[in-house]
Amino acid sequence: MLPKPQIVNLPVYQPGKPIEEVKKELGLDEVIKLASNENPYGCSPRVRAAIEQELANISLYPDGSAAELTDVLASRLGVRKEQIIFGCGSDEIIALITRAFFLPGDETVMADQTFSVYKSNADIEGAVSIEVPLKDGTHDLEGMLASIGEKTKAVWICNPNNPTGTIVPHAELVSFLDRVPGHVLVVLDEAYSEYVTDSAYTDGIALLNQYPNLVVLRTFSKIYGLASLRIGYGVGQPGVIKLINQVREPFNTSRIGQAAAKAALADQEFVADCRTKNREGIAYLYGEFERLGLTYFPAHGNFIMVDVQRPAGEMFGSLLQLGIIVRAGFSKYPSFVRVTVGSAEQNAKFVTALEQVLGKSATRV
Repeated sequence: MLPKPQIVNLPVYQPGKPIEEVKKELGLDEVIKLASNENPYGCSPRVRAAIEQELANISLYPDGSAAELTDVLASRLGVRKEQIIFGCGSDEIIALITRAFFLPGDETVMADQTFSVYKSNADIEGAVSIEVPLKDGTHDLEGMLASIGEKTKAVWICNPNNPTGTIVPHAELVSFLDRVPGHVLVVLDEAYSEYVTDSAYTDGIALLNQYPNLVVLRTFSKIYGLASLRIGYGVGQPGVIKLINQVREPFNTSRIGQAAAKAALADQEFVADCRTKNREGIAYLYGEFERLGLTYFPAHGNFIMVDVQRPAGEMFGSLLQLGIIVRAGFSKYPSFVRVTVGSAEQNAKFVTALEQVLGKSATRV
């Protein structure tokens, strides 16, 4: 059996190492996972109640159109219901976009160190990915604009960017969108948008009416704490969303996921509390990195990318032995690791382990 030639050497996505696996491999009683940007505070209590109630319907198919959840989300975002599509995480929306629009030989533009799923899905469809180097860890929008050609179908902007955590300021983003040809789709991935507190950040949803070629992606996996339920969404103009919907599989989100997402949206107090604690965690880690003489990218999501001044794979392995899971393997930043901002206790334990591995400590202030 012959597969598509473009997938033969396609790397399989490597998620963060599971806690259970590390405990078993290394014989550890406690393992802290700071690798997958999960919410250390879990989810809203309202979500748990909604899930328990929905268990009575576990034998029934979900609503394929997620009608109730769509109504709630449309009202919250101030958009029409026809502008929303739900997926098995925002990852699926990425896959659906490439399935709907890419033909072999089409081109797509993205940063050279960003969420890897953009490129892998383009590869599956036989499209050519043009990767534009980041500038100081941030999207080079002028370089990306210059890379748009006759064959370009889509441009991907991860904002905040995963893994560097940087953002594209409002003025730069709008200037970019003003100059992108109308037939080129711009996908603005805002998976971490709810964590951002910088006033220079743009709410992509507010730009949709001005730019009909814009699609915004968001997820319930991060600040809402529903990562295991796999539910995310895309928002765009109705005509674009209809095309993406035409290649969506039926029943792609579960009843439990839909009920949980609806309950999560109703508890914005929980979201605000998580955002505040996250900023406190970022400030703490900034201070500790500076104390240890380590540089880092400014963090706007719930993770920080820090230069550990040695091969990242080596640092990953050393921290793993101490029960701390971080993320390494970023080709353009071989001495950097990405660490999720955990709870205050988790952050402190990470710093202690980091000091031990680095073989140095400084006077605490």
